[in-house]
Amino acid sequence: MSAANDLARLMREKAEAVGATVVELKNLKEAFAYALDVCDKKEACQLLVSGCEEKLSDKAEALCETKQEKVVAAPNLSDEEYAAFSALCAERGIKCIRDGLRGHLAGIDIGVAHANLAIAETGTCVIDSTSEELRLSSMISEIHMAILPKSRIKATAFEGEQEVNALINTGTPRYTAFITGPSRTADIERVLAIGVHGPLELHILMLED
Repeated sequence: MSAANDLARLMREKAEAVGATVVELKNLKEAFAYALDVCDKKEACQLLVSGCEEKLSDKAEALCETKQEKVVAAPNLSDEEYAAFSALCAERGIKCIRDGLRGHLAGIDIGVAHANLAIAETGTCVIDSTSEELRLSSMISEIHMAILPKSRIKATAFEGEQEVNALINTGTPRYTAFITGPSRTADIERVLAIGVHGPLELHILMLED
């Protein structure tokens, strides 16, 4: 087994241990198909309309049950990748966006982004999130998907130091996210809650190089 496959195996083991879903795919085309299959199977994000908890007329009840259209955010795809992905989304009736995410804060189903690198020992994806659009896509989506070529997996944080330094030492303020598993917190009466401060699910899509 090659060193890359050894790191991929460790990455999978550690990421799954903290609640992430890890899938191994051949290429970006398969990653796009996987993302859209997951989106197809989930219910669309639904806005909680004030008053829907009360007894309402049939017309109002129907309004409260209205589902929003499914939305996928993919802010850090290249122009060519985004064109291909958005075309696939359109075929399935899914809206694809790359900017203006502030207008969809209550209704992004899936956020898709390239990861810059990953740390196998902790199952962590590292993403240059200086772009606000990218930060929003990785934090407010119900499901976040990180696209990760196996060649970008490092065994330890120390081995990834050079790549991280290249991301942050640019002379201007940067924002780098270290993402390990889905969002979780236990600060409310020490009860573990998933998805309070971020996505309910993290899917890591590991690609062959």
